[in-house]
Amino acid sequence: MATARFLVSGRVQGVFFRASTREQAQQLGLAGHASNLADGCVEVLASGAESALEALERWLWLGPAAAKVESVSREDLPSQPLQGFQIR
Repeated sequence: MATARFLVSGRVQGVFFRASTREQAQQLGLAGHASNLADGCVEVLASGAESALEALERWLWLGPAAAKVESVSREDLPSQPLQGFQIR
């Protein structure tokens, strides 16, 4: 199991980015959360199989139809036993 923190910037708030991320993460079998940050970015913390994290990272570059993603950064973290996928 692996855990990663992603920061997504661009037009990613107010476009159903967090809800769409939760749907994608659940389909991939990932646990964690998606949160809006004060600077306009979305933070995604996800834990699960490395292949699922890689698939989520590829999806984060696309996001939902109304989003305009400018960048996605990834920070690998020590494995964390998370349950469910929350929107914060």
